[in-house]
This record gives sequence, C-alpha cells and structure tokens, in this order.
Amino acid sequence: MTGLHDVPLTPEHLRGAVEVEHTPRGGLLPHRLPAWARVRLPDPQLLMVEAQPSGVRLALRTAATVLELEARATKRVYVGVPPRPDGVYEVVVGGAVVASGSVGGGDVLSIDMGAGTMTRSDGGAGVVRFAGLPGGPGVRDVEVWLPHDEQTELVALRADAPVAPVPVDGRRRWLHHGSSISHGSNAATPTGTWPAVAAALADVDLLNLGFGGSALLDPSTARAMRDLPADAISVKLGINLVNADLMRLRALAPAVHGFLDTIREGHPTTPLLVVSSIFCGIHEDTPGPAMPDMEAAREGRVRFVATGDPAEVARGRLTLRVVREQLAAVVAQRSGDDPHLAYLDGTVLYGEADAQRLPLPDGLHPDAATHRLIGGRFAAAAFGAGGPLG
Repeated sequence: MTGLHDVPLTPEHLRGAVEVEHTPRGGLLPHRLPAWARVRLPDPQLLMVEAQPSGVRLALRTAATVLELEARATKRVYVGVPPRPDGVYEVVVGGAVVASGSVGGGDVLSIDMGAGTMTRSDGGAGVVRFAGLPGGPGVRDVEVWLPHDEQTELVALRADAPVAPVPVDGRRRWLHHGSSISHGSNAATPTGTWPAVAAALADVDLLNLGFGGSALLDPSTARAMRDLPADAISVKLGINLVNADLMRLRALAPAVHGFLDTIREGHPTTPLLVVSSIFCGIHEDTPGPAMPDMEAAREGRVRFVATGDPAEVARGRLTLRVVREQLAAVVAQRSGDDPHLAYLDGTVLYGEADAQRLPLPDGLHPDAATHRLIGGRFAAAAFGAGGPLG
C-alpha cells in the first residue's frame, strides 16, 4: 500500500517466544517449547498448543502510525459446534490497548472431540491493519500481541515509518507453566489472559508456558524451564493431571518432586511458586477423565463432564482436593531446604463462592471477566508486598 514499506521480520522483534521457526512457506512461526523438547513430546495436543502464541508479542520501536501485519493463522473448527471467533491481535502503547483486529483465512484444523481426531487443510495468509496509532513525531515502543489461542505464522510487516526491535529492558522475567487456563482458554483477548493481566499489574516480562491440556509434569517441559532465563517462576498444576486421568496417587508426589528438582538444577535460588488448581466443581471430588458433554454438543455448546467414579479415590484415583493436599505436602517437605519455594492454593484465586457468581461456562475454563479476576488476585498474592515472587 502507498506510504508503507516492508519491515524485515526477525526473531529479535518477538517477545514471549522460546524459539522462532523459519517455515518452508517463508514465514516466522513462534514456538513456546524448543525443538528438542517437541521431538520428545510428540503428542498432537501439545504440539498444537505450544505453537499457539499465548503471551507472544511483537516489540517494536517506531514512530509509525500505520502498521500492517500479514499472517497465516491456523483456525480450529470443532465438529458439531458453532465456528469459533477469529483470534484477536492487540496493539499496546504505553501500557494501554489502542487497537485490535483479526486475520481471516488461513489453515483449518478440524477437531472431532468425540472421536479424538484432527485433520488439517492449508489456506492462505490474511492481513490485519492498524491505522491512526497514537504517538508524537518521535519513536515510542509498540507491542502487537498475537492471538493467544490461534497458531500464527508471521509472513510480513509493513509500516509508514522505520521499525526496530525494542532492546531487552530491565524488567524481571516471569516464567510460568500451567494448563489451558494459564494458556488463556475462554479469555477474549491476548492481553486478557490471567497471566497477561498479572504480568501487566506486576510490571514483569511474561514468558507463558501455559499449554492447553498439557500441564502433565512432562520431564522435557521441566528441562526447558530449567534452561530458560527467569527471575521468578511459577508452576500451576492439578487440573490436567485429573481430567486426563494421567496417574494415580502413588506416582504424583515423586513426579512433582522430579519436576521441581529439574527446574532447580538451573534455578537453585530463583523464587519458585507452586500453585494448585482453581475451583472446578466437576473435578473437586470426582476423578477424570473429563469428556465432552455430547448432549450439549448436540445443542451446539461446548461443555465438559467428569466421568470417573468417586469411590475409586480410595484406590488412588486423583481429584483436585487430593492433588491440592499432595502439592501442599510436597512444598512443605521441601521448604526446609529450599527457602525460596512457596505454595499458593488455587482456590484463593477462584474459589467455590466465586463459582456461584462467575461459573465456568464450559465446566472447566473461566470466562473473560474471571480471567481478569484471577490475574488481579495472582498479582497481589504472588508479586505484591510480601508475596513469594515479589
């Protein structure tokens, strides 16, 4: 377009990505796990979600008032469910969201939750344009947050003024790992996920390793966290261990110890906070696995139900109450030798009383307002005065 010039995109323009892949189609694809870890974790669900750029943003130093981003999205389509809205891009200047938009077209990933299958078809790139961006004649820092739940291959960037990467600033790096709630499921925008809300309030640099369905104590995830720079670390565990019906009580505490041991190999004294699950009524006392509610699906709604037998808790099946007890015990056991380790009960962030007024729409994931609530409470509890990450 007249007045715009191409900006050669490089990995240096990106924040919040662990690795950036140069794709065969000539684009840049942000990843939130390194390539060696992706080889060791060949689960299709994990490979899908780690390439969804939750917390990833372009960090640009420019006087531009017009930015045009060309990207190839991967849209998810769930069989039998109404189409999902397009992912949202947000422009942030001076800490405030000043523009937003979406990219149409793209590849399509068709998911049949009942059959547990995924099929993919290729599509073309789309363009999102931001005009009239605020700012004076001089340069200022502009962030373009990528959709938190839509894989995004960056094809081209155009602007009406020169653009440079923002140098790494002196803010503390917060490295966080969790489930789909940390990833941002059911948040409306990328800056509205609870980790993004908390990071903004605490003025820290977020690296979000929240992976939908995949906070499963994978050793390779712990190794990746061990090797990443961080000034504060949190791990939010529980819901995926229960709703995947992944393990029994005997395996839980040793697996948590091993996960924390690996992180500590690279971060022996970094503040480390273990966070348990928020309140989730379907799994407080009922084990997994969680399954789609097929009656709701026939009505065009997404909802999940717990299918385990509560009587089997006595034989080692996991519920959220059991996992919270175990996490608290692990942290208490380690704290004598690790004064920089702490525990936060996730029901402090969202508890049973909150569920009465802000119920989880699909039975598992908070809505946009609840993400903001959780982010604010986490910022206060973890990064506030006297907080373990403060």
